[in-house]
Amino acid sequence: MKTNHIITGDACHVLPELPDAAFQAIIADPPYYNVLTGEAWDTQWPSEEAYLTWSLQWVRECMRLLKDDGLFFCFGQLGKREHVFIHLMSRLCAEFQFHDLVIWDRAVGYNERRDSFTPAYEMILVLRQSQGGDRVKFIKDAVRVPYDEQTIAAYLKDPRYKNKAARHQHLQAGKYATNLLRVPSLKGASKEKCGHPSQKPAALIEKLILCSTDVGDTVLDAFLGSGTTAAVAQTLGRQWVGVEVNPHYVEMANQRMAGLLQM
Repeated sequence: MKTNHIITGDACHVLPELPDAAFQAIIADPPYYNVLTGEAWDTQWPSEEAYLTWSLQWVRECMRLLKDDGLFFCFGQLGKREHVFIHLMSRLCAEFQFHDLVIWDRAVGYNERRDSFTPAYEMILVLRQSQGGDRVKFIKDAVRVPYDEQTIAAYLKDPRYKNKAARHQHLQAGKYATNLLRVPSLKGASKEKCGHPSQKPAALIEKLILCSTDVGDTVLDAFLGSGTTAAVAQTLGRQWVGVEVNPHYVEMANQRMAGLLQM
């Protein structure tokens, strides 16, 4: 299987051509279904049931492609009154092994609402192959969150810790990340922004790749978009494969990768 390249095509047609258990981690940021109503690719299904049927088709292929100790990450978002991702999560968890539900805290709200709370998060459903979660490759130390020096100094004063050197080493490494990941969303003026309407921050994708793969492992992105997963994987020394149906986004991602490789 060729790695470090983008396959132009529909995920439902491309994924069946890839070999079993080829990927350590799979990241998918698919169309949400009637959330980004200004985008034709998010409003192409005639009904919620049609979208759910389509989603099960490509997710089943992704799970076939996932290694036994790998993790599958699927982004989802609720619209103002659209909640199909809740139904999708229910169906997926009934068919596959639930591992976690990660909340991406975008740090700032969007789409201010008169009659409800301003939304400020997206969800990432995490699935695995095996029934035993202890078999999954999860590298907890790779996604620690640094403490500031003031916090470290305060914790070191705690008399309960007798081995100050060991405690200091632990604090310097940072605290273990929770399944609430606070990463600011990309704004229009961001140098990172490429023009894709649902582009995810590299810092967020980096956390997913770091926690689930080692250097040399292979990552699949089933809906590559502007190429963030490819760029992060390349930077971190992982192999990668991206699938994207929209030629405009493929060109966007290719230009992004070309610029990265020239650095």
